[in-house]
Amino acid sequence: MNDISFDLKSFLQNAPNLPGVYQMFDKNANVLYVGKARNLKKRLASYFTRTINDTKTQTLLEHVKNISITLTKSDNEALLLESNLIKQFKPRYNILLRDDKSYPFLYLTAHQDFPRLDFHRGSKQATGLYFGPYPSAGAVRETLTLLQKLFKLRQCSDSFFANRSRPCLQYHIKRCTAPCVGYIDAPTYQENVKYAVLFLEGKNNQVIDELASKMDKAALALEYEMAARVRDQIVSLRRIQEKQYITSYRGDTDVVALASRMSEACIHVLTIRGGQLIGTKSYFPNMPKNTTDGEILSAFLPQYYLNPIRSQALPSRVLLNIELNEREWIQDALSEKLGKRMIFSDQCRGKNLQWLKMARANAEHTLESHLAGKASVFRRMEALQQALNLTNIPQRMECFDVSHTSGEATVASCVVFNSEGPLKKDYRRFNIEGVVHGDDYAALRQALTRRYTRIKTGEGELPDVLFIDGGKGQLRQGEIVLEELQISGVMLVSIAKGEGRKPGLETLFISGREQPLKLSHDSLALHLIQQIRDEAHRFAITAHRKKRAKVRSTSVLEEIEGIGAKRRKELLSQFGGIQELKRASVEDIAKVQGISLSLAQKIFDALHR
Repeated sequence: MNDISFDLKSFLQNAPNLPGVYQMFDKNANVLYVGKARNLKKRLASYFTRTINDTKTQTLLEHVKNISITLTKSDNEALLLESNLIKQFKPRYNILLRDDKSYPFLYLTAHQDFPRLDFHRGSKQATGLYFGPYPSAGAVRETLTLLQKLFKLRQCSDSFFANRSRPCLQYHIKRCTAPCVGYIDAPTYQENVKYAVLFLEGKNNQVIDELASKMDKAALALEYEMAARVRDQIVSLRRIQEKQYITSYRGDTDVVALASRMSEACIHVLTIRGGQLIGTKSYFPNMPKNTTDGEILSAFLPQYYLNPIRSQALPSRVLLNIELNEREWIQDALSEKLGKRMIFSDQCRGKNLQWLKMARANAEHTLESHLAGKASVFRRMEALQQALNLTNIPQRMECFDVSHTSGEATVASCVVFNSEGPLKKDYRRFNIEGVVHGDDYAALRQALTRRYTRIKTGEGELPDVLFIDGGKGQLRQGEIVLEELQISGVMLVSIAKGEGRKPGLETLFISGREQPLKLSHDSLALHLIQQIRDEAHRFAITAHRKKRAKVRSTSVLEEIEGIGAKRRKELLSQFGGIQELKRASVEDIAKVQGISLSLAQKIFDALHR
């Protein structure tokens, strides 16, 4: 570490024996790693005063050029700050949870006479009851379907409900009681709502007891049809209980199991609320090589539970399949931050052990499938290496495509693939300006120049292979740009469509090689190239359509200085539209209130430019 640009010895001597967070930076001031410590001096010294046998840490330290520290009031505050900084900077040597989307709920409009039960995602501002969050949209829909079968609550929107004159399909397939047309009264419907809420709270036995009492009363009153319907509900509920393993513990529990192999890890979470399993979800965190299972789980849990959406419905217990590093620290910090006592435990017996075995089995199975998928991608990458005669398997590939309609709204796209597939965060679009309409070569040259000029200035990294959708002409444009920018070491390949644009008949033109390359239609390398080319085309045409729609929805009047929204509206209403306005003379336009003769001349000139 002699090449660190700051005085390391002095830095370590002055580091405090206090809790806090440290950040390690590379030569470009990018955050490489964020860590927490109860004692910053001891933790930082451990990196530089002992022999490091861990390959991951050795690699990290080779790139560290600066270190900064942030003191915190307590150990718990350090852990929380570390989690926030990891989410903010996404350092390459930290374990990252790819879990940024919001979580779905079931929403009941409990304030209405005939409440609606439906899928909900987003903020919880509307009046009513929310159940969740569920780990996936599939888990919500499965529960919603089940509740419709059991209690027949409506799902339709209020406007649809208010304008019905006859029952919809949901009634005919026995998923709704048709309150929209008065087939059920409000008190009876509200009773079904009560049962649905009890069910969602995990109180199945209470629902069954109340339904049994209701069935007996109906039978005594000789209302046999009603008694039969209630009996069927009880039977359905009991069958659900048979299929659904219910814990004796009535609180809320999450079961978290980790499986790891070949530098990949899968974390499987079972979500149990009210003793009932409501859904499952698997996560594949980004992590450096040679990371231990304990490190993975210690990094995962704070990021997972500090998500604002998930923190609205926290479990009381979290069961783990491995011993957690710094368990008490993480447990206390999260409990303090989230305002709810959470117990983390890896010691399970009895029924809890069955849950843990289930989660572990799911984690291992999902990881196996994930690795099999990656192996398939790896085989395609190997085939591409052989087809293009590359020294190594390409780690990064980019593909460009140009899209327009008769030269209108020209857009170029750049998509990026690595050894795992599409790298969508690195995709780029280029609005092409200042070229002759329909000049694909000039448009491509502009996009390539803009892209690789930025990379030359440090905004990204060069690909191993650069694909261009097109033939020899497009290949030549790529060669010109790479030569002008003095970029070497990038293989340049253009993909020309075959006869009739049929897939499998493509011809590859490779820079520096005289003979084109044609791969067999069943070649794994060709399949990968087609996927990259098609993705570039999809990305380009999507951008082009958006741009074209925006251009076509913009009025010429918006470009004229002195014409605001009010005057535009007045002009169009006076003449009945833009076509009639174009036919008008300067004098006719000037007759419109608020339009002077000079402004009318500007409008006339703009419309006939």
